[in-house]
Amino acid sequence: MAGESTFDVVSKVDKQEVANALNQAQKELVQRYDFKGVGAEVEFSGEKILMKANSEERVLAVLDVLQSKLIRRGISLKSLDTGEPYPSGKEFRLEASIKEGIEQDLAKKINKLIRDEGPKGVKSQIQGDELRVSSKSRDDLQSVMALLKDFDEADLQFVNFRS
Repeated sequence: MAGESTFDVVSKVDKQEVANALNQAQKELVQRYDFKGVGAEVEFSGEKILMKANSEERVLAVLDVLQSKLIRRGISLKSLDTGEPYPSGKEFRLEASIKEGIEQDLAKKINKLIRDEGPKGVKSQIQGDELRVSSKSRDDLQSVMALLKDFDEADLQFVNFRS
């Protein structure tokens, strides 16, 4: 084995699956008896997901419905960045956004984790919103993948595995 093997660590979310989960959540809110008359809504508002209801408890219940639909569609809740409920007129609102890409400080944490706990011959470098990991040994790369599977702060995927 002469060349180096590489793979990229990314954090991506299928936008169509998010839209499908949102549509399913909207349908459930309309159909469920406990959401009748509380003004419960969930919708896209630009890049954010906006949830509304007439009380803080109800808006958190709307969030719970949305989270269950996202999980059912295979989207990790690590990708959902949720704010705090806030009053707006007669209703409570809650904004959430879908995180994509690996932010710079998070990429540095992952880089440090690979350096500290990964095999010795493994190199990693930040490339925009992804991380390229390379090594002469494919086994070392697979042990890095196993190490990163337990990383809690982001939903990570491994793409472009080349040898």
